[in-house]
Amino acid sequence: MLDHSYFANLIWQVADLLRGPCRPPQYERVMLPMTVLRRFDCVLAPTRAKVLAAHKRPAGASRATLSIRC
Repeated sequence: MLDHSYFANLIWQVADLLRGPCRPPQYERVMLPMTVLRRFDCVLAPTRAKVLAAHKRPAGASRATLSIRC
């Protein structure tokens, strides 16, 4: 099982890769949104299949209610 330090190290490795092409003021504008988007991806993963199925339905079809827990 992966622990907190593994994920912390992974985030810093990605951050080090981004430091090359990004200047320091741009870096903070990139890392925080990427971290938030990844968190949304993890939290919403259980409902992903339902959302994609609802998106592929024709416009006139009834839509099911999705329950999303945060």
